[in-house]
Amino acid sequence: MTTRPDERALKALTEKISQARGVCCEAYKERCLRRRLAVRMRARGVHTFDAYSQVLDADAAEYDRLLDTLTINVTKFWRNAETWQALAPYLLELWRTRAGHVRVWSAGCASGEEPYTVAVALAETARGLGEEHLLPRARIDATDVDRESLERTRAGEFPERAFSEMPADLARRYFTAGATRRPLPTLERIVQVRRHDLTCEPPPDPPYDLIVCRNVVIYFDRSMQERLFQTFVDGLVPGGILLLGKVETLVGLARERLTLKDPRERIYRRPA
Repeated sequence: MTTRPDERALKALTEKISQARGVCCEAYKERCLRRRLAVRMRARGVHTFDAYSQVLDADAAEYDRLLDTLTINVTKFWRNAETWQALAPYLLELWRTRAGHVRVWSAGCASGEEPYTVAVALAETARGLGEEHLLPRARIDATDVDRESLERTRAGEFPERAFSEMPADLARRYFTAGATRRPLPTLERIVQVRRHDLTCEPPPDPPYDLIVCRNVVIYFDRSMQERLFQTFVDGLVPGGILLLGKVETLVGLARERLTLKDPRERIYRRPA
C-alpha cells in the first residue's frame, strides 16, 4: 500500500516532536492528533505539516505551545457529583483499612481540580469519622505532562467558576474565599505535584490504594490504552480502586484483572 504524502509528512512531524520533547505522539488517536495539530497550524498561519515542521525549527517555544494544545483538559471541582458520591463508600473502606495512610495517584491531573477534589473527599471521610488529625497521613500524587497545567496546580489558585459543581459548604470548608480561591494548607500538604508522562513512564511511586484517571485514556489508540490499563492494574495494591471517566471502558488483559464494581461510574477494583 502506497503512503500518501500527507501521511508521510505527518509521520515525519510526529517523529520530530517525539525526538525533541520525548512525547509519544503515536499514542494519540490519529483524528485527535490531526485536530490538535491543526489548532497550532492555524495559529501560526501554515497549512501543511511540512510547513509547521519549519515553524518548529525556527521557534523552539512553539513546542511548548503545541504540547499545551495536545494535552489540553477541561475540568472542575466535584465534576459529576454522582461519581464522588459513588466513590465515598470505597474511600471510607480504604481509610479504615489503612488507618488514614491512603495513597492516591491522580493521573493526568490537568490544572489540579481533580486531585484537590480527591483531597476534599478524603478530608470529608476523615471528618465523618472524627479523625481529621489523621489527614496528613494521606498522600495524593498529582501528575501531568503539560507544563502550564502543572504550573497552575502548583500555584493552587482557582477561579470561582471552577467551583460551580462543588457543594458550597465544601468550598467554604476547604478553600479560601474570594474571586480566586486557594486550598487550605491541610489540603495542600497532602497533594504532591510532579511531571509525569503516562505514555512512557511507570507509575511515579506505587503501589496506590486509589488511581483516578478520568477522560484521559480516550485520547489514545487501542494499543496504548491496553498498556495504560495494565500500568494502572500493576500500580494498585490488592483491593485497590481504579476510577475512570464515564465514557471509558477497560480493554485488553486489564479486564480480566479488575472487577467492575459500578458500571455507571466506572469504578473498578483489583481483587484482594
